[in-house]
Amino acid sequence: MDKLASLKEILEQDPKNAFARYGLAMEMAARGETEAALENFARLLGDHPDYTAGYFMAAQTLAKAGRGAEAKQRLVEGMESARRTGNQHALGEMQAMLDEM
Repeated sequence: MDKLASLKEILEQDPKNAFARYGLAMEMAARGETEAALENFARLLGDHPDYTAGYFMAAQTLAKAGRGAEAKQRLVEGMESARRTGNQHALGEMQAMLDEM
C-alpha cells in the first residue's frame, strides 16, 4: 500500500488523527494537488488549532500557489498558535517568512 492510501485508511478509521491529516496534506502538496492539500490543512487546523506546523506548511503551500494574502493570514494565525504553545522556533520561522513577503 502506498503512503497516500495508508494515510487515507488511517483517516477513515480516525478522521481527527492529526499526524495522518498533516501527512495527507503534505503528500497532496508534494504532488502539486494544492486545493486538496489546503483542504486538509484547513481540516487539521479546525480540529487541532495548535498544530503549529500546519499553519506554516499551509502558508508555504499558499505562497507557492501565488496566494500571498492568504499565506500571510495563515502565518499570522500560526504565529498566534506558536505563542500559545511556546514554540519559539516555529514563531521565528514564520516571522522570517512573513518579513520576506
